[in-house]
Amino acid sequence: MSADGTWSIGELAERAGTTVKTVRFYSDLGLLPETSRSAGGHRRYGPGALDRLLLIRSLRGLDLPVAEVGRVLDREEALEDAVAGKLRELGSRMAELRWREAALRLVRDCPAEERADRLRLIGALDSPPSTAAVARFLRRVLPPRLPSRLVASITDAAVPAPPDDPTPGQVLAFARLHALAADAAGTVSVCRPVASVPDGACRPAVLYDGLTEAFALAAPDVRAGRAPYGGEALDCFVAAHAGMRGARDTPEFRRRLSRYLDDVAHPRIDRFWQLTAEAAATPEPTFGALDDWLRAALARQVADPAA
Repeated sequence: MSADGTWSIGELAERAGTTVKTVRFYSDLGLLPETSRSAGGHRRYGPGALDRLLLIRSLRGLDLPVAEVGRVLDREEALEDAVAGKLRELGSRMAELRWREAALRLVRDCPAEERADRLRLIGALDSPPSTAAVARFLRRVLPPRLPSRLVASITDAAVPAPPDDPTPGQVLAFARLHALAADAAGTVSVCRPVASVPDGACRPAVLYDGLTEAFALAAPDVRAGRAPYGGEALDCFVAAHAGMRGARDTPEFRRRLSRYLDDVAHPRIDRFWQLTAEAAATPEPTFGALDDWLRAALARQVADPAA
């Protein structure tokens, strides 16, 4: 340090454990202002420059961009926003790496004869995958006169969110789900559990409002693995179908409804619910599983009213 208490660029670099080139770089960017110039025109730095240089290096060590470093140096409260943004970025990158790892394990551990098919499936999938295509598929097969509030509610509940740390099985389920959504354009007219009504009378909003309530009532029994039975959830389920048709809930209506639902088959939609269950990161039953449970409860009641 000179008599005036300043350091040369080399002295500052030595005390900070870095190079003259680095000090000059930050100085040229305006992040490390010089205190003065020597008679020969060389930069001189005051004692405060060392702390500032060490702070710059710490912030850069956190991988903050130079522009963010400048904002933090100018405004201390900007550090919190910069760190939060970096954490979000790292979270996204880590999720991407976990999906790639699970995809690699999926290919590594599968039988040789399945490898080409799995490579094709996961090759069409982002890491982590977007759910936009799956949501579009579901919206496309829902009844066209359904209110937007119900479409949004059903889509939010039915489309699984990609887990942050997927298993290879979940990667495969998401890949198959995306393939189904891409391949099923225009092939399904009405989404199960809605079935088209033979006589043409159909109020889908009434049906779906009722089904939403029936599914919520049945969910605890399905989660607990209880056998299907008659009760409030089944009554709500039947009332929803009766309301859609403008019919009354009678024993005869229940018999006809059970027969009709048994005859209705939507293989692609059944496959959709199966894959959403495999892809989901939560144990919550899908709408498809809840619908199956209520249909089974109805069939059991019709077969044995005393039960």
